[in-house]
Parts: sequence; C-alpha cells; structure tokens
Amino acid sequence: MRIGPHELRNNLIVAPMAGVTDRPFRVLCKRLGAGMAVSEMVTSNSLLYGSAKTKRRANHEGEPAPISVQIAGADPAMLAQAARYNVDNGAQIIDINMGCPAKKVCNVMAGSALLKDEPLVGRILAAVVEAVPGVPVTLKTRTGWDKSMRNALAVLRIAQESGIQALALHGRTRACGYSGDAEYDTIKAVKAEARIPVIANGDITTPEKARHVLEYTGADAVMIGRAAMGRPWLFREIGHFLATGGHLPAPEVSEIHRIMLEHLDDLYSFYGEITGVRMARKHIAWYTKGLADSASFRHAMNQLESSREQLAAANDFFARAAEKSRRLVYLNDEALNRQAA
Repeated sequence: MRIGPHELRNNLIVAPMAGVTDRPFRVLCKRLGAGMAVSEMVTSNSLLYGSAKTKRRANHEGEPAPISVQIAGADPAMLAQAARYNVDNGAQIIDINMGCPAKKVCNVMAGSALLKDEPLVGRILAAVVEAVPGVPVTLKTRTGWDKSMRNALAVLRIAQESGIQALALHGRTRACGYSGDAEYDTIKAVKAEARIPVIANGDITTPEKARHVLEYTGADAVMIGRAAMGRPWLFREIGHFLATGGHLPAPEVSEIHRIMLEHLDDLYSFYGEITGVRMARKHIAWYTKGLADSASFRHAMNQLESSREQLAAANDFFARAAEKSRRLVYLNDEALNRQAA
C-alpha cells in the first residue's frame, strides 16, 4: 500500500489512540509487524507547543518511517499551522482527526463533531493540504454523527476534492462511541466510490476478522487499535495469516515477559521515572490480562511508585507464570503417557 511517496511494507496500521500510541508503543508495533503507526492526536493550539506533553508527542527519534502524526482541532488556520509545526519536527504524513468521539473533544467542535459541518470539513482539509505541499495528508473519520446522519460518502468526496491521499474509516457513528458492533457496509460503499486508499477500522481483533473485513469491504488496509493493547504481536500474527492462511503459535510466557520488559524500559526512558511508572501501569495490566492470578497482581502493582519496584514485581509474576506453564506441560505429558499405557 502506498500513501503519497511512502510505500508501506504491508497493509496493517496501528490506530491513533490517546494515551497509548506514544513513540515507545509505535516503535514496538512496527517491530512486531505493523506497516505504519499513527501518533496519538497532537493539539492544534499553538499555545501548547511548548508543553512537555506536546513536545513528547512531536518526538520521533529512532522511529522507523513513515512517521504519521495526527492533529486535532476545529480551526482551519490553526490546523494548518499545526501541520507545518509537526512536519518541521519530523512528520512525514499528517493525519487529521475527525473521528474521536470523546466529549471533551466534541464539545469544542473537533474530532467527530466536525461531521455535522461539511463546509467546515472542506475548509479544514484544504487548508492543511495547502499548508504542507509535498507531504501527504490523510483523514481519520467515522461513518457519521449518528445513524440518521451517516455522511461518510459525502466526506469522502470532500476529502478527494481537497487532496487527501488516504481515508481511514471507523465503522461506527460518533453516537455509537465504542459500543455495539462495528458495521462494514458503509466502509464497503465508500471503498466502491473512492479514488484514494481506504483503511477499514473497528473491531478487528483476530487474523480471521482482518481477512474478512478486507475481503468484504475491499479496503486497501486495516487499522487496529484496542486489540493491540497488550498484544502488539497481533500484527505479525495477522500478517502471517494473510500471507499463508496459517496461524503462528501463540507467544510463550517468556516472550511476553521479554517484550513487556523492553517496552517498560522504553517507557521509563521516554517519560522519565515518575510519568514512566504511571504510564507503565496500564501496559503491564494489558500484558498480564488473562494470565493466572493476574487480577491480584495488577491490584498490588498499581500501588508501586518506582520503576525498580514495578520491574521486580513483574519479574516475580512472570517467573511464577512460567513455572505454572512448565508444570502444565509436564502434567499433560503424564496424562498422555497414562493414556498410552
């Protein structure tokens, strides 16, 4: 798949998620099979460019290309300025957020609230494309504001006329939030009319679901968000399945442990001790979800205040998990031996 001058190595893309798709997570997902990762949204308010949060979100040091940065706002001039600012700081693709359903975003007429004002959508897209000549601009959006106002086809036409070079479409309206099931009929209809790449998003959680969505909608790529939290290896599993029709073995406890430790080390380095520890808590919870005794471990881990304590607790938990896994294998072998006898 190609976006502007950038040829992606595959059609698996990490969705932008506030508080999740920071540089450490993007780098990890790319290493484990994603073809591209879109950053968490960066404000278009120039008054915040000097804040520690905005500076971190504009930090792409060591991140494999292409670097896609999502900007959010409601004012065409401010979004144009934000696009230039991020390109000056290393962005190779600018993505515009018209899909976020959060109240604090929609209340200022940004994110998916923009879908209620199609003329404003056109002014924003044209302003951003004009602001960064030579840099591809993409759009992330939803099927509409609510079920009575599904206007994704109209937004596609505006996007294409404005020079947008790819459209990512979440199969829910803003009113749906993340509830219910994503629908793919609208994505299929958009793809049938599109002259630009269309990326399908919403409820893509398994290799089989990824293949189904690609085949049903005809989309050029799939975008995966919540399913990758604590499972960044999902991208390599989907890539293998799409290429071969077969499944990779599930990661062993030891590999999950190793991937998590590498991720935590990057988080501590990127954010510093205090913020790094806070950010690490949710990732540790996601990595350990579903493993034996993880609920009590997560509760205790959330009380820890230092990276040293977090690492010690995590290492102890995974050592016990690995031991239980080995014992289970031994018990299964003994059961097989008894059956053979």
